Amino acid sequence: MQKASYYFQKGNLYYQQNKLDKALLFYKKTIEVEPDNSIYHYNMACLLTRMGHLENANRIFSFIVQQMDPSLTECYFLMAVNYGLLDDLEKARYYLNLYLQFSPDGEMAMDAEDLLFALSEGEVDDSGVFRENEPQPVNPRKEDEEILRGYLENQAVRSFLWQSLYHSNGQIAEKAVSIFGLLSRESGEEALREFVRNPWVKQRLRLQALLKLKNMGVRGLVAVFMEGSLRDIDLSYYPLVSPRWLEEWQKVLDATLDNMRSNELYDERFLEDAQAIWIDFINNTYPRVPNIKKVAVWAAGLEYALARYHFISLTQKALAGRYGVSTSSISGKYREINEVLNIEHKAYHNVLKYLTQRDKD
Repeated sequence: MQKASYYFQKGNLYYQQNKLDKALLFYKKTIEVEPDNSIYHYNMACLLTRMGHLENANRIFSFIVQQMDPSLTECYFLMAVNYGLLDDLEKARYYLNLYLQFSPDGEMAMDAEDLLFALSEGEVDDSGVFRENEPQPVNPRKEDEEILRGYLENQAVRSFLWQSLYHSNGQIAEKAVSIFGLLSRESGEEALREFVRNPWVKQRLRLQALLKLKNMGVRGLVAVFMEGSLRDIDLSYYPLVSPRWLEEWQKVLDATLDNMRSNELYDERFLEDAQAIWIDFINNTYPRVPNIKKVAVWAAGLEYALARYHFISLTQKALAGRYGVSTSSISGKYREINEVLNIEHKAYHNVLKYLTQRDKD
């Protein structure tokens, strides 16, 4: 049997390559060989956090400080960060206080105090911005934004939130995009530029990151992974404001994706494109967004737009039967989407590009 250090190095290599399942196997093997090493357990918890298993990660952090090495008090701080990502603010406060109790002069003590102060003043909304507990929504206070920026400038927490960008839980990744968008250009731009270049992130999150970059004041060309390759995107073609995602928009997207998953015509790539079309449509119509009265009608219109974009042989009559709506209503919603996104033009352009490339090959 190999030494634990061998498995640990292999796990680290796969971790850096973003092959998290393989990294997990080697980290587990490391702990099997050397179960009393608290650092190996610590790295396992950090990996589980990145994979979206926040509660499992916190169980390991807790095991470390309670039964292995009480001096690793940063586990309490990281547990608080995890519970914050899980929107369990009560436990986040508890573990921040616990960290300060055991490490009042610790490296993260000032950050813990600032975060506790912000949490005591208000709640965290869906975008990760602190706001007051008032009946009506209000803008984040300047003091709270400064606290948040100071909190995020801690290298350990920045590293933790960078991992959250690539979280398997889409809501956590979306929150991380929003948080990095709050930072100064020097602090947040690099992380978001790297994010939009990554071929493994979801297109919906990539588009949101592009909007955040533009709102931060980034101008000119940005390298983005789209349609199978890296390309330069001019941010001037993206709207300045990213609308707050509404429940009815998500219902349309969910209905479309559910129907597509039951159809053998589609693989994961088509699901990603349907999400991208819908988000692009919402962003480009904002603030004059569509009035969603019948979710099924819009969902059918969106799937038809996806079919037209990829030249899939799918009729409005067939879709009308699957969604329980009329063909005329599908035609009307598709017309609205096409007028905004010019689906027909993009589809023919893609085919022309494909044929040209095939001739070259």
